[in-house]
Amino acid sequence: MNEDLTFDVVIAGGGIVGCACALACSRRGLQVALVERDVLGSGATASGMGHIVVMDDSDAQFALTQASQQLWRQFALPDVVEYRQTGTLWIAADGEEMEGAETKYRWYCDRGVAAELLTAQQVQEREPNLRPGLAGGLLIPEDGVVYSPNAAVEFARLAVQLGARIFLGKSAKSMGQHRLQLDDGTELSAQWLVNALGADAPAVSTGLPIRKRKGHLVITDRYPGFVQHQLVELGYLKSAHSSSSDSVAFNIQPRSTGQLLIGSSRQYGNDDVAVDQKILSEMLARATAYMPGIGQLQAIRAWTGFRAATPDKLPLIGPSPEDDSLLLATGHEGLGITTSLGTAELIASAVTGEPFLIDPRPYLPSRFQEAANISHSSKETE
Repeated sequence: MNEDLTFDVVIAGGGIVGCACALACSRRGLQVALVERDVLGSGATASGMGHIVVMDDSDAQFALTQASQQLWRQFALPDVVEYRQTGTLWIAADGEEMEGAETKYRWYCDRGVAAELLTAQQVQEREPNLRPGLAGGLLIPEDGVVYSPNAAVEFARLAVQLGARIFLGKSAKSMGQHRLQLDDGTELSAQWLVNALGADAPAVSTGLPIRKRKGHLVITDRYPGFVQHQLVELGYLKSAHSSSSDSVAFNIQPRSTGQLLIGSSRQYGNDDVAVDQKILSEMLARATAYMPGIGQLQAIRAWTGFRAATPDKLPLIGPSPEDDSLLLATGHEGLGITTSLGTAELIASAVTGEPFLIDPRPYLPSRFQEAANISHSSKETE
């Protein structure tokens, strides 16, 4: 008897976004298949920090990150996921950055996000291992941290309980027109296909406006209490916005194990998975400049990963303009872990037609095709 390989939804990519999509669709009674070439929660999910943060880069980014953070806070997560509401402390190094902190403070307050401006003394009291002489900071207390690989596995586990099937050790060779072909020749068919392959999404959906952006992280031995909050320099935003040059910024996360996760770096045009010693040295020097004691801590591992970046810093979520059976859930850059649950709800809404609490239009993949058409039309009329 032939095995039935027909589903309502087939998802390629078992990172945190793909696993969240599998759970959201399974919760709606849909028959779901999830395909992952490695282990669940690998790839960018295993390479990232797991910072659950509300961002203010644009109204669209804010809407998706805020909605997603609310979903994280409502989720009953087991201890193994290590979700903690540490808050984010944005560090202002000088008067100019403190002015930026004040602007961010007003922006967040206007949108109902809890925020607290801190003086230099208050920052020192909250985080005594930071260097003296900083200008102050901005605390967003409802931000959190999570161990994202375990979160992905938890989402997949719950999806399987609801009937989802997982195909591990299988790669998506091609997908489109209601069919996903695996590298062993197996073909899965579905009403809806979801490409949640992150930086590798263009391999099976050609023409996507996605570039790989390499990043480095370091994890230390256990030093409980050395850091209390997710600490990020306000200069991080300048680093994140750079679309061409290599950059580093101070970004450190306290793990529930007592370890410290130290970042961060950004590189385009470097597909080598090896640690770049020059970038790593610059990143650690930046961290030590903000927190001198880091130089005395024992690092136990450094690694790299690749973010899926789009030109406008927003993910691709929703129907492909090229294939009405294909949904995209990729291009999240450094916010895929934060926005995984919101992305999953948008995907489930696209499948079922149910409304979601935010407007899906800013994330639709068709926005790039529309922009290209406008550009082409304007050139014709010149």
